[in-house]
Amino acid sequence: MGEAMSISRMKQTIIQMGLILVALETITVGIKLFFAPHEVAAGGATGIGILLKEVMGWQISTVVFVINIGMLILAYFLLDKKTTLKILFGSLMLPVCLAITPQVMVVEDKMLAIIIGSVIYAAGIALLYRIDASSGGSTVPPLIFKKYFNINTAVSLLVVDMLVCFSNVFVSGFETFMMATFSSVITLMTMNYIETGLNRKKMLYVMSNNQIAEIQAHLLEEEEVGVTIFDVTGGYTNEGKQMLMLVVTNQAYQHIINEIHAVDPKAFTIVGNVAEVRGGSL
Repeated sequence: MGEAMSISRMKQTIIQMGLILVALETITVGIKLFFAPHEVAAGGATGIGILLKEVMGWQISTVVFVINIGMLILAYFLLDKKTTLKILFGSLMLPVCLAITPQVMVVEDKMLAIIIGSVIYAAGIALLYRIDASSGGSTVPPLIFKKYFNINTAVSLLVVDMLVCFSNVFVSGFETFMMATFSSVITLMTMNYIETGLNRKKMLYVMSNNQIAEIQAHLLEEEEVGVTIFDVTGGYTNEGKQMLMLVVTNQAYQHIINEIHAVDPKAFTIVGNVAEVRGGSL
Protein backbone atom coordinates (compact mmCIF):
# COMPACT_ATOMS: atom_id res chain seq x y z
CA MET A 1 0.00 0.00 0.00
CA GLY A 2 2.76 2.44 1.03
CA GLU A 3 4.84 1.52 -2.01
CA ALA A 4 1.88 2.07 -4.35
CA MET A 5 1.25 5.50 -2.86
CA SER A 6 4.93 6.34 -3.23
CA ILE A 7 4.87 5.35 -6.91
CA SER A 8 1.68 7.37 -7.44
CA ARG A 9 3.24 10.46 -5.88
CA MET A 10 6.35 10.00 -8.00
CA LYS A 11 4.24 9.84 -11.15
CA GLN A 12 2.36 12.99 -10.12
CA THR A 13 5.66 14.77 -9.46
CA ILE A 14 7.06 13.73 -12.85
CA ILE A 15 3.87 14.86 -14.62
CA GLN A 16 3.92 18.21 -12.82
CA MET A 17 7.60 18.77 -13.63
CA GLY A 18 6.84 17.94 -17.27
CA LEU A 19 3.98 20.45 -17.34
CA ILE A 20 6.22 23.09 -15.74
CA LEU A 21 8.81 22.52 -18.47
CA VAL A 22 6.12 22.84 -21.15
CA ALA A 23 4.94 26.10 -19.56
CA LEU A 24 8.48 27.47 -19.27
CA GLU A 25 9.28 26.63 -22.89
CA THR A 26 6.02 28.29 -23.96
CA ILE A 27 7.11 31.44 -22.11
CA THR A 28 10.54 31.17 -23.72
CA VAL A 29 9.05 30.92 -27.22
CA GLY A 30 7.08 34.12 -26.61
CA ILE A 31 10.25 35.89 -25.51
CA LYS A 32 12.91 34.55 -27.90
CA LEU A 33 10.80 34.44 -31.07
CA PHE A 34 8.61 37.52 -30.63
CA PHE A 35 9.68 39.98 -27.90
CA ALA A 36 13.48 39.87 -27.99
CA PRO A 37 13.91 40.13 -31.79
CA HIS A 38 11.97 43.41 -31.68
CA GLU A 39 13.74 44.63 -28.50
CA VAL A 40 10.49 44.88 -26.52
CA ALA A 41 10.77 44.33 -22.76
CA ALA A 42 7.26 43.63 -21.51
CA GLY A 43 7.98 43.23 -17.81
CA GLY A 44 9.45 40.63 -15.48
CA ALA A 45 12.97 39.27 -15.20
CA THR A 46 12.91 38.34 -18.88
CA GLY A 47 12.10 41.95 -19.74
CA ILE A 48 15.13 43.11 -17.75
CA GLY A 49 17.16 40.49 -19.62
CA ILE A 50 16.03 41.92 -22.98
CA LEU A 51 16.94 45.46 -21.88
CA LEU A 52 20.40 44.48 -20.62
CA LYS A 53 21.08 42.49 -23.77
CA GLU A 54 20.44 45.60 -25.85
CA VAL A 55 22.47 47.89 -23.58
CA MET A 56 25.29 45.63 -22.33
CA GLY A 57 25.20 42.69 -24.73
CA TRP A 58 24.53 40.21 -21.90
CA GLN A 59 22.64 37.01 -22.62
CA ILE A 60 18.99 37.02 -21.55
CA SER A 61 19.37 33.60 -19.93
CA THR A 62 22.32 34.81 -17.80
CA VAL A 63 20.46 37.89 -16.58
CA VAL A 64 17.34 35.86 -15.73
CA PHE A 65 19.46 33.25 -13.90
CA VAL A 66 21.15 35.91 -11.75
CA ILE A 67 17.83 37.62 -10.96
CA ASN A 68 16.10 34.32 -10.15
CA ILE A 69 18.93 33.24 -7.82
CA GLY A 70 18.67 36.57 -6.03
CA MET A 71 14.90 36.18 -5.71
CA LEU A 72 15.33 32.62 -4.39
CA ILE A 73 17.65 33.92 -1.68
CA LEU A 74 15.11 36.60 -0.74
CA ALA A 75 12.33 34.01 -0.70
CA TYR A 76 14.39 31.71 1.52
CA PHE A 77 14.91 34.40 4.16
CA LEU A 78 11.68 36.39 3.86
CA LEU A 79 9.09 33.80 2.82
CA ASP A 80 8.22 30.31 4.00
CA LYS A 81 9.99 27.17 2.80
CA LYS A 82 6.91 25.92 0.95
CA THR A 83 6.85 29.03 -1.24
CA THR A 84 10.60 28.79 -1.86
CA LEU A 85 10.33 25.16 -2.94
CA LYS A 86 7.37 26.05 -5.14
CA ILE A 87 9.41 28.54 -7.19
CA LEU A 88 12.74 26.65 -7.06
CA PHE A 89 12.33 24.38 -10.10
CA GLY A 90 10.86 27.06 -12.35
CA SER A 91 13.48 29.61 -11.31
CA LEU A 92 16.32 27.27 -12.28
CA MET A 93 14.81 25.81 -15.44
CA LEU A 94 13.60 29.04 -17.11
CA PRO A 95 17.19 30.24 -17.73
CA VAL A 96 17.98 26.81 -19.18
CA CYS A 97 15.04 27.07 -21.59
CA LEU A 98 16.15 30.58 -22.56
CA ALA A 99 19.71 29.37 -23.14
CA ILE A 100 18.85 26.43 -25.40
CA THR A 101 16.10 28.16 -27.43
CA PRO A 102 17.52 30.20 -30.33
CA GLN A 103 16.40 33.78 -30.88
CA VAL A 104 14.69 34.00 -34.27
CA MET A 105 12.54 36.74 -35.78
CA VAL A 106 9.61 34.74 -37.12
CA VAL A 107 7.34 37.78 -37.59
CA GLU A 108 8.78 40.98 -39.04
CA ASP A 109 5.79 43.21 -38.29
CA LYS A 110 6.39 44.55 -34.79
CA MET A 111 2.76 44.96 -33.77
CA LEU A 112 1.80 41.49 -34.96
CA ALA A 113 4.82 40.00 -33.19
CA ILE A 114 3.82 41.68 -29.90
CA ILE A 115 0.23 40.43 -30.15
CA ILE A 116 1.23 36.83 -30.91
CA GLY A 117 4.07 36.87 -28.38
CA SER A 118 1.81 38.23 -25.64
CA VAL A 119 -0.77 35.48 -26.17
CA ILE A 120 1.91 32.75 -26.16
CA TYR A 121 3.64 34.25 -23.12
CA ALA A 122 0.32 34.55 -21.26
CA ALA A 123 -0.54 30.92 -22.06
CA GLY A 124 2.71 29.79 -20.45
CA ILE A 125 2.23 31.91 -17.33
CA ALA A 126 -1.41 30.80 -17.01
CA LEU A 127 -0.37 27.14 -17.26
CA LEU A 128 2.10 27.68 -14.42
CA TYR A 129 -0.65 29.22 -12.30
CA ARG A 130 -3.04 26.37 -13.13
CA ILE A 131 -0.58 23.80 -11.77
CA ASP A 132 0.34 26.02 -8.80
CA ALA A 133 3.90 26.65 -9.98
CA SER A 134 6.02 29.73 -10.67
CA SER A 135 8.97 30.88 -12.75
CA GLY A 136 10.30 32.99 -9.86
CA GLY A 137 11.81 36.34 -10.83
CA SER A 138 9.45 39.30 -10.56
CA THR A 139 6.73 37.16 -8.93
CA VAL A 140 8.73 37.07 -5.67
CA PRO A 141 8.68 40.79 -4.63
CA PRO A 142 4.85 40.94 -4.71
CA LEU A 143 4.72 37.93 -2.35
CA ILE A 144 7.10 39.72 0.04
CA PHE A 145 5.10 42.97 -0.15
CA LYS A 146 1.92 41.01 0.52
CA LYS A 147 3.36 39.26 3.58
CA TYR A 148 4.98 42.27 5.26
CA PHE A 149 2.95 45.26 4.01
CA ASN A 150 -0.37 43.60 3.01
CA ILE A 151 -0.10 45.06 -0.50
CA ASN A 152 -2.17 43.26 -3.11
CA THR A 153 0.07 40.98 -5.19
CA ALA A 154 -1.62 41.89 -8.49
CA VAL A 155 -1.05 45.60 -7.84
CA SER A 156 2.61 45.26 -6.87
CA LEU A 157 3.31 42.90 -9.79
CA LEU A 158 1.72 45.43 -12.15
CA VAL A 159 3.95 48.19 -10.70
CA VAL A 160 7.08 46.07 -11.15
CA ASP A 161 6.17 45.18 -14.73
CA MET A 162 5.29 48.78 -15.59
CA LEU A 163 8.69 49.95 -14.32
CA VAL A 164 10.34 47.44 -16.64
CA CYS A 165 8.08 48.54 -19.50
CA PHE A 166 8.91 52.20 -18.88
CA SER A 167 12.62 51.39 -19.10
CA ASN A 168 12.06 50.76 -22.81
CA VAL A 169 11.93 54.55 -23.23
CA PHE A 170 15.63 54.85 -22.41
CA VAL A 171 16.70 51.87 -24.51
CA SER A 172 14.50 51.69 -27.60
CA GLY A 173 12.31 54.78 -27.45
CA PHE A 174 8.77 55.80 -26.53
CA GLU A 175 7.14 53.71 -29.25
CA THR A 176 8.65 50.52 -27.82
CA PHE A 177 7.45 51.54 -24.35
CA MET A 178 3.91 51.82 -25.71
CA MET A 179 4.31 48.43 -27.39
CA ALA A 180 5.46 46.88 -24.11
CA THR A 181 2.51 48.41 -22.25
CA PHE A 182 0.12 47.13 -24.93
CA SER A 183 1.73 43.70 -24.55
CA SER A 184 1.12 43.76 -20.79
CA VAL A 185 -2.56 44.49 -21.36
CA ILE A 186 -2.94 41.65 -23.87
CA THR A 187 -1.08 39.29 -21.54
CA LEU A 188 -3.32 40.21 -18.61
CA MET A 189 -6.51 39.74 -20.64
CA THR A 190 -5.36 36.40 -22.06
CA MET A 191 -4.27 35.10 -18.66
CA ASN A 192 -7.58 36.12 -17.11
CA TYR A 193 -9.50 34.29 -19.84
CA ILE A 194 -7.39 31.12 -19.53
CA GLU A 195 -7.25 31.11 -15.72
CA THR A 196 -11.00 31.46 -15.31
CA GLY A 197 -11.59 28.56 -17.63
CA LEU A 198 -12.19 27.79 -21.26
CA ASN A 199 -15.26 25.68 -20.45
CA ARG A 200 -17.60 28.66 -20.45
CA LYS A 201 -21.38 28.42 -20.16
CA LYS A 202 -24.49 30.55 -19.81
CA MET A 203 -26.41 30.62 -16.53
CA LEU A 204 -30.11 31.49 -16.57
CA TYR A 205 -32.51 32.28 -13.73
CA VAL A 206 -36.10 31.70 -14.83
CA MET A 207 -39.35 32.66 -13.08
CA SER A 208 -42.93 32.33 -14.30
CA ASN A 209 -46.19 33.34 -12.68
CA ASN A 210 -48.10 30.18 -13.47
CA GLN A 211 -46.10 27.91 -15.74
CA ILE A 212 -42.81 27.15 -14.00
CA ALA A 213 -43.69 23.43 -13.70
CA GLU A 214 -44.39 23.24 -17.43
CA ILE A 215 -41.11 25.00 -18.22
CA GLN A 216 -39.24 22.62 -15.92
CA ALA A 217 -40.83 19.53 -17.50
CA HIS A 218 -40.11 20.88 -20.98
CA LEU A 219 -36.45 21.59 -20.19
CA LEU A 220 -35.85 18.20 -18.56
CA GLU A 221 -36.31 16.71 -22.03
CA GLU A 222 -33.27 18.65 -23.25
CA GLU A 223 -29.83 17.02 -23.04
CA GLU A 224 -27.78 20.25 -23.09
CA VAL A 225 -29.15 21.87 -19.96
CA GLY A 226 -28.71 21.44 -16.21
CA VAL A 227 -31.73 22.40 -14.09
CA THR A 228 -31.84 23.34 -10.39
CA ILE A 229 -34.99 24.42 -8.52
CA PHE A 230 -35.03 27.10 -5.82
CA ASP A 231 -37.84 28.03 -3.47
CA VAL A 232 -38.03 31.83 -3.44
CA THR A 233 -40.32 34.55 -2.08
CA GLY A 234 -41.72 37.39 -4.22
CA GLY A 235 -40.45 40.77 -3.08
CA TYR A 236 -43.78 42.55 -3.56
CA THR A 237 -46.29 39.79 -2.94
CA ASN A 238 -44.36 37.85 -0.25
CA GLU A 239 -45.74 34.73 -1.91
CA GLY A 240 -43.71 31.55 -2.16
CA LYS A 241 -42.61 30.69 -5.68
CA GLN A 242 -40.14 28.48 -7.48
CA MET A 243 -37.25 29.65 -9.61
CA LEU A 244 -35.18 27.60 -12.04
CA MET A 245 -31.43 27.94 -12.40
CA LEU A 246 -30.19 26.62 -15.73
CA VAL A 247 -26.65 26.04 -16.97
CA VAL A 248 -26.37 25.66 -20.73
CA THR A 249 -23.64 25.62 -23.34
CA ASN A 250 -23.17 28.76 -25.41
CA GLN A 251 -24.25 26.88 -28.50
CA ALA A 252 -27.52 25.72 -26.90
CA TYR A 253 -28.36 29.09 -25.28
CA GLN A 254 -30.66 30.51 -27.96
CA HIS A 255 -32.44 27.18 -28.39
CA ILE A 256 -33.16 26.98 -24.63
CA ILE A 257 -34.43 30.57 -24.58
CA ASN A 258 -36.77 29.77 -27.46
CA GLU A 259 -38.02 26.67 -25.62
CA ILE A 260 -38.74 28.69 -22.44
CA HIS A 261 -40.64 31.38 -24.35
CA ALA A 262 -42.56 28.73 -26.28
CA VAL A 263 -44.07 27.65 -22.94
CA ASP A 264 -44.37 31.12 -21.37
CA PRO A 265 -43.60 34.17 -23.54
CA LYS A 266 -43.66 36.36 -20.40
CA ALA A 267 -41.22 34.27 -18.35
CA PHE A 268 -38.82 36.45 -16.37
CA THR A 269 -35.24 35.45 -17.30
CA ILE A 270 -31.84 36.68 -16.11
CA VAL A 271 -28.82 35.59 -18.13
CA GLY A 272 -25.16 35.64 -17.07
CA ASN A 273 -21.85 34.24 -18.22
CA VAL A 274 -20.18 31.48 -16.21
CA ALA A 275 -16.39 31.28 -16.41
CA GLU A 276 -16.10 27.58 -15.67
CA VAL A 277 -18.29 24.63 -14.77
CA ARG A 278 -16.88 21.58 -12.97
CA GLY A 279 -18.66 18.28 -12.54
CA GLY A 280 -21.85 17.16 -14.20
CA SER A 281 -22.23 16.17 -17.82
CA LEU A 282 -22.42 19.58 -19.50
